[in-house]
Amino acid sequence: MGGVPETHSGWTFLTNHARVLAAIADDQNTRIRDIAARCRLTERAVQKIIADLEQGGYLTHTRQGRTNEYRIEPGTGLRHPADAGLSVAGLLSALARHDAERDTRSQRLQTASVSEQGSPADE
Repeated sequence: MGGVPETHSGWTFLTNHARVLAAIADDQNTRIRDIAARCRLTERAVQKIIADLEQGGYLTHTRQGRTNEYRIEPGTGLRHPADAGLSVAGLLSALARHDAERDTRSQRLQTASVSEQGSPADE
């Protein structure tokens, strides 16, 4: 249905599972199609990741009419031994702070760009 996700070669810092979980944290009623577009994955890949997250105890869902409502289990610990003691809530909090800082930087850059261009009244 939608476009083909952009391909990426090489490695990334965040896994697709973390990206999907963050997308659900932003909107617990989001559609698989929207998660796929945001994360640049196929809908089938998102379905598999959601199944993995549910099986791992990180996520549950309930049907609300034709849509799903997702519930993240914030106290669930991260899986890797090096992340012992860290929870999903901590990961999502760090990602939310990053997004907020990125948005603030982007707004400052846009404001600076507009200021540098000046207004027609300055001429």
